[in-house]
Amino acid sequence: MLELKHIHKMYNPGTVNEICLFEDFNLSIKDGQFVSVVGSNGSGKTSMLNIICGSIPVDGGSIVVNGTDITKQKDFIRHRRIGRVFQDPSKGTCPSMTILENLSIADNKGKGYGLGRGTNKARIEEYREMLSHVNLGLEDKLHTKVGALSGGQRQTLALLMATMNPIEFLILDEHTAALDPKTAEIVMELTGKIVEEKKVTTIMVTHNLRYAVEYGDRLLMMHQGNAIIDKEGEGKKALKVEDILGTFNEISIECGN
Repeated sequence: MLELKHIHKMYNPGTVNEICLFEDFNLSIKDGQFVSVVGSNGSGKTSMLNIICGSIPVDGGSIVVNGTDITKQKDFIRHRRIGRVFQDPSKGTCPSMTILENLSIADNKGKGYGLGRGTNKARIEEYREMLSHVNLGLEDKLHTKVGALSGGQRQTLALLMATMNPIEFLILDEHTAALDPKTAEIVMELTGKIVEEKKVTTIMVTHNLRYAVEYGDRLLMMHQGNAIIDKEGEGKKALKVEDILGTFNEISIECGN
């Protein structure tokens, strides 16, 4: 279980731009849950992910994983158990290296490195088989540099790389936002398949309300550092896009937009 306990986070303290984003924020996510997170810009969605991953420190509170406090744990240590896919397809892969080399790096995540070959030829057919299932022709481009791929192909590769080895958490930060509609559908279908097969605890931030409703077994809506909607199980299944849009409209009126 992942627990955020009494989280406090302030940006630009002591300045005219001081913003208190989280004040006594609490959240518990059960093992194996697929949580969709929506909310307006500045609501705390990505900051929450960054706090979980250790990219930004908290000013107060604790982050607990299965009873162990990891609040002060360095981000590179946390990433041994976390796979993350960013909004920008250029992140999560190395553009100057080939698909084969990128997959090999991901395959060796958390393992010791020596002076041997960086790529394992015995695994090439397994890589090719894995890539063939996404139907983007990547299996025939193992020796192509990733920088020459389309955004959708790179994002698909980044998702596969993030989940190649056993992980406890999959963090998806608007990972379809920069893709065309057709490719976004392919990436989301692959996401759902991976989460289902690997039973990995997943947190997906998205601006696509349809994806938020259709995927996952829990939905959070963030606003000003708080979860104003938290539905799971049957409550999540009953949610419709119109329900979330209605709440967005209410917030906009309250904020004078």
